[in-house]
Amino acid sequence: MNPALAPHLLRDWITSRLDPLDAHGENRPERKMGSDFDLNPETHPGDHGVAGLAHAAVLTPLIEHEGGISVLLTRRSDSLRKHTGQVAFPGGRCDPGETPAQTALREAQEEIGLDPSFVTLAGLSTPYRTGTGFHVTPVVGFVKPGFVLTPNPAEVADVFETPFSFLMDPQNHQRQHRDLPNGDRRHFYAIPYEQWFIWGATAGMLRQLYIRLYGESEGALSA
Repeated sequence: MNPALAPHLLRDWITSRLDPLDAHGENRPERKMGSDFDLNPETHPGDHGVAGLAHAAVLTPLIEHEGGISVLLTRRSDSLRKHTGQVAFPGGRCDPGETPAQTALREAQEEIGLDPSFVTLAGLSTPYRTGTGFHVTPVVGFVKPGFVLTPNPAEVADVFETPFSFLMDPQNHQRQHRDLPNGDRRHFYAIPYEQWFIWGATAGMLRQLYIRLYGESEGALSA
C-alpha cells in the first residue's frame, strides 16, 4: 500500500500489521527482534544476555493530517548524559508493573506534554534491542491534530514532524558507518531528513516498521 494515501485508508491497514497491545512479555509472539547489532553481527553478545535487558517503550506517534500522516520525533536535550542531541521517539524505561503502552503514553506526556486523549493506540511494532542494554517496544499510536505540546527542556530540545511517506520510502534508508578510536568500524541505519539526522536505534526502529509493513527491499539501502 502507498504510504502517501489518505490517513483514513492507512489506519486500518497499518493496524492490521501490528501486534496487539497485549502482545508483550509472556504474550509476545515469536518474532525476530531488531537490534543495533543487525549491521554488526560480529558484536552481538548472544541470546544469553537477553534476560538482563532493561525494558523500555517508545511511542511512535502518527499524526493524521488531512494531507497525509506525519511522524512526531524529538531531539534530545544537549544537557542529557546519554544520547545527547540525538533524534528519538518519546519514551523511556518501563516502571514496575507498567505495560509498554502505559509507558509510551506516560513518557510522551512527561517529555513533550502530549495529552493521551489525542492518541489512539494501534498496536506494537517489532521489539528492538539497543547496544546500551535495553529491550525497547515501539507502541504505534494515531494522533489527531489539535494538540498543544509543552516539551520538557530538561529532556527535549526540539520537536518536529517528518512525513510518514518519506520515512517509509526505502530509497531514503541509508547504511552509514563510523570508525571507533580502537579501529573498529560500526555500521548503523540513518534516514536524514532536511536538517535532521535520524540514525541509530530510532532509524533502526523505523526500518523495522517499514519491513513489517512493506517487506524487505533488496538494494534499498544506500551507503
